[in-house]
Amino acid sequence: MRSILTHVEKRLSKYSKHKTYSQKKKKKKKKKKPQNNKMEEAEAEFIWNRETIPKVLKIVSTRLPQRDLISLLLVSPWLYRTLISYPSLWQVIDLCEMGNAGNRLVAALSLPRYHHVKEIKLEFAQDIEDKHLELLKIKCLDSLQNLESLNLNGCQKISDKGIEAITSACPILKVFAIYWNVRITDMGMKHLVNNCKRVTNLNLSGCKNISDESLQLVAENYPKLESLNLTRCIKLTDHGLLQILLKCSFLQSLNVYALSGFTDEAYKRISLLSHLKFLDLCGAQNISDEGLSCIAKCTNLVSLNLTWCVRITDAGVIAIAQGCTSLEFLSLFGITGVTDKCLETLSRSCSNTITTLDANGCIGIKRRSRDELLHLFPYLKCFKVHS
Repeated sequence: MRSILTHVEKRLSKYSKHKTYSQKKKKKKKKKKPQNNKMEEAEAEFIWNRETIPKVLKIVSTRLPQRDLISLLLVSPWLYRTLISYPSLWQVIDLCEMGNAGNRLVAALSLPRYHHVKEIKLEFAQDIEDKHLELLKIKCLDSLQNLESLNLNGCQKISDKGIEAITSACPILKVFAIYWNVRITDMGMKHLVNNCKRVTNLNLSGCKNISDESLQLVAENYPKLESLNLTRCIKLTDHGLLQILLKCSFLQSLNVYALSGFTDEAYKRISLLSHLKFLDLCGAQNISDEGLSCIAKCTNLVSLNLTWCVRITDAGVIAIAQGCTSLEFLSLFGITGVTDKCLETLSRSCSNTITTLDANGCIGIKRRSRDELLHLFPYLKCFKVHS
């Protein structure tokens, strides 16, 4: 608590110095108009307490973690009233990694200050179950009407039943993340697309029980989808991915990390995503130089992860270098078929943009020391993506 108050005091210091200076100037004139000075000082004090301190508190509070902000409520009744009067401070509920999260969430959304919440973070929160999400729908429906972002990452006790309850209460949801949940099935995805029509950012990483049916639902209902993470969704095949590539043309970020089931034919169709900026193909064992050459048509790419794409050679990387000249991040980790030749082409095309390049494990590249890479890419800041 003391550290929080110290942070507030520092932000107030520049204003208090100004106040002290003004008071000293007034003391010099005290002999001439003592009564007027007292009135002026009282007025200055009133303005300081009524206007300046609340303004500074508002600035400081927006930069504090929510848990520190809640602690500040306990300092004094005046501070409580001041902070509560700013609705913008109470648009996020953060219960990440906290215990008893289900009951805490219900209690928080029952408070008036959270009646316009826009974001709920429950990443790896403990004790959050379907029954809590069902209770929210019954008791806190009005408080969820403005919710735009819901993070259920790592909440492994949530099932399709919980997804049905919470999504039916969040009509304008835009961001939905449910990383590493093996209880969610295609039925849960059906509830999501039926209840939430505005989703643009979807993280299904590690949801091992969803199939191509889920991707077809997503493709048909979210044509304006901008970000999709399918990491380790092991039941997916070319058919499901192709639905996404054909119908979600606004995708800017696509993560298909550790999915060895897709073939080169599916990877070639990634070229349809003209807005694509971030692409993670780590572990794509079936992608060839031909497939990567097609992806090179995604000229807006700034980040490309080719880690362990073992069929790739210089030809594929050279195609990327020539097509994706805005590239900032590139991982070639573990690719033994690439040589110095591809780095030389990359240097000619992307030397002014690449800041992260991982060539570790690329035994065909002989000039990959820190100094040699800096000579080719002077703006490099990161040389290692994988530990």
